[in-house]
Amino acid sequence: MNDTSTRPGETGPAFGRRWAAACVIAALLGTVLAARAVYLQVFNKDFLISQADARHVRTARISANRGVITDRNGEPLAASMPVDSLWVSPQELARAPEQIRDLARALDLDRGTLERQIARNVDKDFMYLRRHMNPADARAVLDRGIPGVHVLREYRRYYPAGEVTGHLVGFTNVDDEGQEGMELEFDEWLRGRPGRKLVLRDRLGRVIEDLERIEPPSPGRQVTSSIDLRIQYLAYRELKAAVQQNRALSASAVVVDADTGEVLAMVNQPAYNPNDRTQYAPGRFRNRAITDLFEPGSSLKPLVVAAALESGQWRADSRVDTSPGLIQVGRKVIEDKHNLGVIDLATLLARSSNVGAVKVGMSLPSEQLWSVLNRFGLGRPTSSGFPGEAAGLLSHYENWRPIAKATLAYGYGLSVTPLQLAQTYAVLAADGVMRPASLLRVDRAPIGRRVVEAEHARAVVAMLEQVVGPGGTGMRAAVAGYRVAGKTGTARKFDVGGYSEERYTAVFAGVAPVSRPRLAVVVIVDEPRAGAYYGGDVAAPVFARVVEGAMRILAIAPDRLAPAGTAFGPAVTAANAP
Repeated sequence: MNDTSTRPGETGPAFGRRWAAACVIAALLGTVLAARAVYLQVFNKDFLISQADARHVRTARISANRGVITDRNGEPLAASMPVDSLWVSPQELARAPEQIRDLARALDLDRGTLERQIARNVDKDFMYLRRHMNPADARAVLDRGIPGVHVLREYRRYYPAGEVTGHLVGFTNVDDEGQEGMELEFDEWLRGRPGRKLVLRDRLGRVIEDLERIEPPSPGRQVTSSIDLRIQYLAYRELKAAVQQNRALSASAVVVDADTGEVLAMVNQPAYNPNDRTQYAPGRFRNRAITDLFEPGSSLKPLVVAAALESGQWRADSRVDTSPGLIQVGRKVIEDKHNLGVIDLATLLARSSNVGAVKVGMSLPSEQLWSVLNRFGLGRPTSSGFPGEAAGLLSHYENWRPIAKATLAYGYGLSVTPLQLAQTYAVLAADGVMRPASLLRVDRAPIGRRVVEAEHARAVVAMLEQVVGPGGTGMRAAVAGYRVAGKTGTARKFDVGGYSEERYTAVFAGVAPVSRPRLAVVVIVDEPRAGAYYGGDVAAPVFARVVEGAMRILAIAPDRLAPAGTAFGPAVTAANAP
């Protein structure tokens, strides 16, 4: 019997057939795979690339840097710092709920709160987790590899001078949009235009490569303010000390360059730090020097005298009889502290005679008096363009009753802002020419508008110099080495039922140096409550210290030489000033 079975180790026809079949199958599979590869990589290449791109290539936003705000000398007042914001795709994170605990721990968030946020936004592709993080901290969270968590480069505003310039510069919100101050006023200039780029992300959504910049970001424009940061610091320091010393409710100070109309300093108390968002409250961040109104009191009298000189009815050497120290208008009796008798206009201002001011004001045609005050800018906003600027109040002369006209002569019945009052004194300093108030640095003095004749403006300034001299109400505004002119004001505040006997606004407004006026400075102290409340006692010393420091900073030569041991020496003319 023949045995045809294959012994172990031997080959036969059956094995050969199986081997041949296996080889054919392998060859066919290889051919199919090769054909598929050729098809995919050659004939279907564009489709595959588009599918890959759809899953991993994204368009990303490139944040634009907001423009810098500087003072007139290039010192930064507001700048942008790069920060990172973490965001999450709720849809992706919801598919990995076990990662929420790790994410909450990494961001120091309450896990339950985060879970509820994810649940509420589960149908969305974008949700902020935390804004404006330190880039290193954001990277540490991102490196945990939690699905759906991404980083976005943004910029956060930083204010180097803090509360010294807070009211003027203002602040932005978390989206870098101007909300107050110059940040809001010049937001269109400062805002940049974001760019776009294509990026390649991995399966966790992390950017692994920048592919192409579609549109470059356009940074915002720089804004150069009119502020001199050195004078701003000086005014801030002196005003804050005055508020603390007098236990005042609030205060403002404004320094204007009379030659150009530029605001060199503008400060308020109480102040706030724009770097600390917890201090953002309307009562703290409004710029009182531009938004708050007050009755100027006796600081308005120089404008009434200027109107009298403009009328031609009065001359600089004219005299007015204030005897017996009081005057009755209607049912109201207006009094001076002392009976000054017959006085000239300079003494009227130096001793701040209400009776004299009323007699001068009442002698003028109402239309003529109103016209001069209106030309000084009272009753309308300045040209600063600052958001929320108040217009003040100057009623039309057709609405004046005799008592309204009388009280207007010594600064009641109308309202102004500190900036408006500073601008009126800048007109006197500029020989009767008004230049637009500017919060931006100007390269050349703009063309002004004549308000009063130059000789009348100079005459009023000369009279105001006596206010600061011996016997005047503003002696504490004197500055060693400089001739100073100004006017005190002490106005009662309106209260329920009439004017208060306990609440006052203390004012000093003036110009310096008299030989060639350069600065107009106004100091307002609201409700001093430490005993003294007169403008000459509370506001005048602040004016003196600000002017003294500003003169040195601006290198303005002294125009008064004082012999040793005397408070006032001979005046130095512009021609022979050192």
